[in-house]
Amino acid sequence: MRILKKIIWWLFLLLVLASIAGVIYVWRSFPTLSGEQKLSAAGLKDEVRITRDASDITHIHAKNVDDAAFALGYTHAQERSWQLDFNRRIMHGELSAMLGAATLETDKLMRSLGIIRAAQKQFDAMPADAKAQVKAYADGINAFYATSSQALPPEFHVLGVKPAAWTGVDSVGWAIMMALDLGGNWGTEFGRLSTAQKLPTKQVWDLFPAYPGDAPISKVDLSKLYADLGVFKAAEIKAAGQKFIENQAVSGVNIAYDATKSVAKQESAGDVAANIIGSEIGNIEGKGSNNWVVAGSHTVSGKPLLANDPHLGLSAPAIWYFAGMHVPGVYEAVGATLPGLPSVVLGRTAKVAWGFTNTGPDVQDLYLEQINPANPKQYKTPTGWADFETRTDTIKVKGQPDVSYSYRSTRHGPVISDAQAVHAAVLDTNKFVIALRWSALDADNTTVLAGINAQKAQSVDELIQAFSGYHSPMQNAVMADVSGKIAYKAIGKVPVRSADNDIKGAAPAPGWDAKYDWTGWLPYAQTPQDDGQKGWVATANQRIHPKDYPHFITGDWATPERFDRIEALMAATPKHDAASMHKIQADTTSLATQKLLPVVREARSKHALAGAAQTMMKDFDGNMQAASSAPLVFATWADELARGLVVPKIGEEKFKALYGKRQFRGVVEQSMLSNDATWCAPKSCAEQSADAMTRALDRLSAKYGADPSKWQWGVAHVARSIHKPFGNVAPLAKMFDVVVPTSGDPWTVNVGQYWLNEAEPFHNRHAASLRSVFDLSDLDKSSFIYQTGQSGLVFSPRYRDMSLQWAGIAAQPNRAFKLNPPAVGDALVLKP
Repeated sequence: MRILKKIIWWLFLLLVLASIAGVIYVWRSFPTLSGEQKLSAAGLKDEVRITRDASDITHIHAKNVDDAAFALGYTHAQERSWQLDFNRRIMHGELSAMLGAATLETDKLMRSLGIIRAAQKQFDAMPADAKAQVKAYADGINAFYATSSQALPPEFHVLGVKPAAWTGVDSVGWAIMMALDLGGNWGTEFGRLSTAQKLPTKQVWDLFPAYPGDAPISKVDLSKLYADLGVFKAAEIKAAGQKFIENQAVSGVNIAYDATKSVAKQESAGDVAANIIGSEIGNIEGKGSNNWVVAGSHTVSGKPLLANDPHLGLSAPAIWYFAGMHVPGVYEAVGATLPGLPSVVLGRTAKVAWGFTNTGPDVQDLYLEQINPANPKQYKTPTGWADFETRTDTIKVKGQPDVSYSYRSTRHGPVISDAQAVHAAVLDTNKFVIALRWSALDADNTTVLAGINAQKAQSVDELIQAFSGYHSPMQNAVMADVSGKIAYKAIGKVPVRSADNDIKGAAPAPGWDAKYDWTGWLPYAQTPQDDGQKGWVATANQRIHPKDYPHFITGDWATPERFDRIEALMAATPKHDAASMHKIQADTTSLATQKLLPVVREARSKHALAGAAQTMMKDFDGNMQAASSAPLVFATWADELARGLVVPKIGEEKFKALYGKRQFRGVVEQSMLSNDATWCAPKSCAEQSADAMTRALDRLSAKYGADPSKWQWGVAHVARSIHKPFGNVAPLAKMFDVVVPTSGDPWTVNVGQYWLNEAEPFHNRHAASLRSVFDLSDLDKSSFIYQTGQSGLVFSPRYRDMSLQWAGIAAQPNRAFKLNPPAVGDALVLKP
């Protein structure tokens, strides 16, 4: 008994000591926000003061621009060191050294794309002053790592790694990664090629439709073209790869974490990079953002209002970090920064404000490169056979020997089919490979420089000039200044295609035919623009030019439901104020849902719960409210209906590879609203709808119980801000993810994208990454909110303190962001 008591005593003592050590570690993991920090030989030139205001915005007060960039880097490292280091690993193609063989395909894709090689060329081409600021930002990050006594966040300890040095090239690389997230349509192009194997071209365009009211941008018979070329893998070979596609292209790479003895699920290599930075590479149906600017003639104050909510994949920590940058006599700006970049990306100066949405131009073209049957090291060009440019890298892989990886490029760009399992499973890679032409990789990409210059602008005209150097990804910029001027301008580079380019980037083109090559760039003066004569300008990723616009931007615009709703709400109020701006941002009426309400109300299911479901649908107006059950019934029915229509036509294999982030809502609308037997057969469209309702009610009752009145959209449609990578490890996700119930759907202004190929198909994974409203009558009355908190440190109370407010659950107003607010607490002073 005495021995047992001693054992219990020692166990208790160890528990107490462990608890004390844990408390000390948590305390040491918090950043130092006051006092003095001596940074000898770190690159700092003069003293810098860093303060926080009542909205928890960090304000950096420096005597020169290099020191301001240095201090921002230092601050980002204080608050977001894991985010920075993980992002650095993804763009360098170094995940496998930390996570093992399951991320090897992702690392290969990043190295094939050559993100860092392109970034190096762009960094080298920068003017000296901009290069110095970017380097100073990197020096600030590294100075924190070298001098701070702050404990590393738990992610480093769990995975057994340490942060690597950040470089100026990494900052440029991160700008390219943002372009990868937002700037192209290569997934859609490949989707058209893949489905052309099973469908006639008309039905390919049904699945990947033209903009409403427009004809397809290409008249080429894609199905015949690819069949005649013989690009597809033979059926008997392809069958062996079916399981591989299902495991890789849809549910993707299973990342084994030795340190946690857990398994995390990621997407295929083409998606992983985008998931890391928070979105999807050209594959989300209706992806995008909202912004609008209102002239003083339509506001209560007589001065402009500007609203912005960029839609990105939800991550914890958030993609944004709010900061003010103050360099007397040079610039003062406050707004959203991106950890990894040295400037305010979205925000305001003393006299002008701006906001972005994604234009979505077609700046990524896929090319079929034909391999020389007599020499597989060569591919066909307009002038004959040419050698692939080949490089070999060594990729470190945790738990196994290093992997030697050779990757190729052509005159168009990197051969991405070497690194994309889904491409190799569809394409006969003994005859053809797929190369990517992508504008963001070009050496003349000066997007980082444009961001630095925008911080100095004091008028709309100066902003437009600053953004003339913006390259990728092209953005819809709305602007307003205190003089009352408003404007819209599409900023960025768009390729020009020749008149005889009959595919126009809609699908992979024969790479050996010169007519499909880009021929130049659309001049900045000719990109779409609007001076707001109507009284306001709104964008929501819809087609942003009239039908008679003479230049080709893309054929893959987002459908206009969000834009149409914003326009209706703007027109309904003669004079707007900040409150009406917030109300529009919060709107959850789905025009896409309203289109199909007459159809769902006629769904004659024989399910026991069909009567209750029909009662719901009768009273449902398309408002996708979290507390309502009707949105859940509707969304599940629409999901089942899409599956019922499309799977029989393209097969389960291709459907799984394509569905989820695409919902094929266009096919559902076309079939149901026009009673189109093309997709409904062999059943009638009414039978398809009724059967979909039966399957939907089976699913819902199995998951949520037999009483439909207790079902709630918000329970199924929680916004999940996912931690990378612990959000994929169930025990850790509860701590690291930020989860709140939300309203909306993919077509509402208050957007809530869901991925139907996931285990939780209606979780909101892609939404407003921030919301901001600028009041030009008094810019200090401007406000913002985003979905997590300023801190990226999971133990901090600032890690998730904006989430309920963002979701509309909390009663507090959005946070103010002022240019020169009073500081809360003492300053942190960095000294050289």
